[in-house]
Amino acid sequence: MQREFAAAAARYQVPQSVLLGVSYLQSRWDTHSGAPSVTGGYGPMHLTDARTALADAPHHSEGTEDPRGDTSRAVKTVTEAALPKAAELPARLRTLDRAAELTGLPAKELRRSPAANVRGGAALLAAAQRELGQPLSGDPADWYGAVARFSGADDSATAATYADDVYDVIRNGERRTTDSGQRVALRAAPQVSPDTAQTARLGLRTADTGQAECPSSVACEWIPAPYAEFGEDDYGNHDKADRPKSQSVDYIIIHDTEGSWDTTLRLIQDPKYVSWNYTLRSSDGHIAQHVATKDIGWHAGNWYINSKSVGLEHEGFLAAPDAWYTEAMYRTSARLVGYLAKKYDIPLNRQHILGHDNVPGTTTATIPGMHTDPGPYWDWAHYFQLLGKPFEPTAGPAASVVTIRPDYAANQPSYTGCEKAGQACAPHGSGAVRLHTAPAEDAPLVKDIGLRPGGQDSTTDVNDLGARASTGQQYAVAGREGDWTAIWYLGQKAWFHNPRKSPTAVGAKAPVLTPKAGLAEIPVYGRAYPEAGAYPEGVPVQTVSAFPYKLLAGQRYVVGAEAPSEYYFAPTFDTAGHRVVRGNDTYYEIQFGHRVAYVKAADVEVRPAR
Repeated sequence: MQREFAAAAARYQVPQSVLLGVSYLQSRWDTHSGAPSVTGGYGPMHLTDARTALADAPHHSEGTEDPRGDTSRAVKTVTEAALPKAAELPARLRTLDRAAELTGLPAKELRRSPAANVRGGAALLAAAQRELGQPLSGDPADWYGAVARFSGADDSATAATYADDVYDVIRNGERRTTDSGQRVALRAAPQVSPDTAQTARLGLRTADTGQAECPSSVACEWIPAPYAEFGEDDYGNHDKADRPKSQSVDYIIIHDTEGSWDTTLRLIQDPKYVSWNYTLRSSDGHIAQHVATKDIGWHAGNWYINSKSVGLEHEGFLAAPDAWYTEAMYRTSARLVGYLAKKYDIPLNRQHILGHDNVPGTTTATIPGMHTDPGPYWDWAHYFQLLGKPFEPTAGPAASVVTIRPDYAANQPSYTGCEKAGQACAPHGSGAVRLHTAPAEDAPLVKDIGLRPGGQDSTTDVNDLGARASTGQQYAVAGREGDWTAIWYLGQKAWFHNPRKSPTAVGAKAPVLTPKAGLAEIPVYGRAYPEAGAYPEGVPVQTVSAFPYKLLAGQRYVVGAEAPSEYYFAPTFDTAGHRVVRGNDTYYEIQFGHRVAYVKAADVEVRPAR
């Protein structure tokens, strides 16, 4: 692969560092076995093919989850039968055809052959350089405009951010082993100082930043979601608030769109649809903000979480293991999360940076309908490396707490249901480990009585979270036997394969809690609502409803944070009657299963990290 980059760079007179830098930002030099990305991009250069089908049914249109997650008004389910048809694909999704014209290579070869794909990318860069009237210089500093053009961005800020990231890779260098076992390296060139003024010649639009809240290191525009009345006593598609003055923002929720960028943007602007705060585009990492962070989007299916979180939708598909995300999107997402975490003092850990699949239901009845994105193929380990908070061991191998941390590429548990129910998914790296009732691969999977009240077994379906732990999550150790480790999980012992030579978890130092002495079991909740006496006149009491699970004496669970009991009453379009109800009860967030949960502080004893 290193030789192919060198050959393509020489053939098309593109500096090798530029070609390697662009490819790294697109794919980290991976081939993905010829499978397309979520935006139809192929190979290490992410050449896009307009003939790649893009799904147009975002996940909020499926299932039974109420994205708002509150019963103070009618349940808000989205059952759009006729979603808009995808418009003609933009130029950024048709670069493979252009590469075929420039190289004379068949489109099929550009999709399947990494060597041909690299040549296609080099040809596109050289063509962009010529179109800008620039010489095919051997100095990488002269290629800034061509790199910005390669991004496919239609606005100048996104194109410049993309080019800045490529040149950051060039200056700092990179080295890794790719998914096909190839060792590729880019030597650091800290002296490279590109001509950033070249972006002015690209003729791109200036994005409307409006009220967008983003760090200066990303390209962001304001595409607002409507706050509007319609019908009788109905409105959408979010709620007005005054955070953090009214309530603290404690969580950032990572979603995937299950649909294309264009369809997702059309839907977020529909007052009858639902909402989230930001959408991120996979092809170049571009960010659109729709709901101010002070306001509350309807995205997570749990009103307590929604009222205390910011929601980020990433263009992608849970059940398409090789519909991969670009490095460009991972990087801009991490910068946005870092910015929001600093702004709202949110800890950068997996107790506060949650996937939608980690958000609990509100009551027993809602557990089965909760969504499962971004799923087992989201690379949490790489994401937290980009956040500057990698999952490192903080205790020895015999620690009483572990952090789940399999090797993403090597860890390939079998899943089913990506294309058809029961049909095996393509093998792929994953950040999740499977949980058994005993220390053996042929032992049954642990059961989730909330997900399956009838007591049926958990399955290997890609959407079945009943027996799954994910990278970055922390659990108290319940036992060890040979190459197996047991954790406390949903009120039971759950075993996962954790061999010493290639561990799937590392030792951690974290506080844990257990039922107070004398209590045989304590209830577990999906939200931290106030006690009945805290509600003023005119605000209906929200039932503090326990889950079917039990946290038993002797079991231990890692404490995420102390959670105040709060309820934001906001059932109407007119905000005059909205108010935050606060109680005397205090809860703790815990890593209870794959999803987090809450227990009352009065029921437990907290043991400090040791």
